Amino acid sequence: MLNEHLSAGLLLTVIACFTASTVQARTICTIIADATDGRPVLEHGDCATRVTPASTFKIPLAVMGFDAGVLKDAHAPRLPFKKGYANWGGEEWRQPTDPERWLKYSVVWYSQHIARDLGADGLTRYGKGFGYGNADFSGDPGKNNGLERSWISSSLKISPVEQVAFLRRLVNGELPVKPDAVEKTRAVVERFDAGGGWVLQGKTGSAFPRKADGNLDRAAGWGWFVGWAEKDGRRYVFARLDQDEKRETVSGGLRARDAVLKEWGGLIGGVR
Repeated sequence: MLNEHLSAGLLLTVIACFTASTVQARTICTIIADATDGRPVLEHGDCATRVTPASTFKIPLAVMGFDAGVLKDAHAPRLPFKKGYANWGGEEWRQPTDPERWLKYSVVWYSQHIARDLGADGLTRYGKGFGYGNADFSGDPGKNNGLERSWISSSLKISPVEQVAFLRRLVNGELPVKPDAVEKTRAVVERFDAGGGWVLQGKTGSAFPRKADGNLDRAAGWGWFVGWAEKDGRRYVFARLDQDEKRETVSGGLRARDAVLKEWGGLIGGVR
């Protein structure tokens, strides 16, 4: 449902802006909910279908890591890059990395380090406790790779509605973890100026669906941007999910993030 104060005309304008900002991608879902009561103030598209969370999973993984003591603070542990680690993210992934840098540059091998320390049972326990999608960390069938990539085009899946439900519990301190795990997570999630006094914190995610033969469909990449927005005591949680219609050179997550930041004023402008 849409907030009754958001006019049909404004909604059409917002949707048109989003479509224009990513010409080669279609918006699957845009959802914004009041963080206090969970009331959706804008919901457009298919927000109920689950897909891979990709790197948006770094937010709940940070909460897990801080709660379990695997992560200490924004700058500890600082781990060196080693030969054999995932490095498709370029030079930024081949640097010593701490929790803050991990979130900023979306370093996959650092996520894998945390996942291995937590183990499959730990990930599953936390995932179920967080209500995080299907909480399936088994990985690709028959490959025993759940700790390396269950959240990347694999077994773990979540819908935009479930993303905002998790984020609402996070910002309200309602997750079954120690309070400082939430505080430390919020401290390392990247901040963005969306104009008009709004500050957004969030995480991008990019991944590809699999074809029938198991290969990645690189012409239909998903792009996520999820997080929360604050201004003058007002707080909202949001999720944006796009899917490309042709192969792109810039990741879908970065393009989804830039579109949300550009259009935030219009998205939130009709909310009372």
